[in-house]
Amino acid sequence: MFDVPFESLYIWTALSVAAVVLVGTVAGLPTTPIPDATGVADTVDSVAVADYDTTAEHPLEADAVSLGSRRIALRNDGGTAHAAFAFGPVTPTTYESRLGSVALGAQPSAVFESPAAFRAAVGDARTTNSSWRPVADTLVVRHVSWEGTDVTVVAA
Repeated sequence: MFDVPFESLYIWTALSVAAVVLVGTVAGLPTTPIPDATGVADTVDSVAVADYDTTAEHPLEADAVSLGSRRIALRNDGGTAHAAFAFGPVTPTTYESRLGSVALGAQPSAVFESPAAFRAAVGDARTTNSSWRPVADTLVVRHVSWEGTDVTVVAA
């Protein structure tokens, strides 16, 4: 009556192994959602199509960003997300650069010596290869026109 059937040892072993596998699988799942690159691209596009000078900000829930003239990629512990800009090319930059100052609200005439210097900086920024870099908390987008140069500057 108190004897354990021989098969129960196999059942308990199988259940123990299944429990360990389940706990290991759950522990390996990411706890952070994948960043919203599409929402960021939508914000950039909404500023890029504006007929007037405008600015927008979008919070970033990412650890790293790769910002190019035609697309953006965001990365965090949850994974990597990519999105293309529908209205490009845009001018990618960092907050520390002169174009970053323009994105943050400075007038191009206050930052650049001439419209030609502004145009050259825009051209250089658009042709620079994008690479992964640490991201700030907010992406800032500004559509600005100066002496025939009409650009959307994106700082992250």
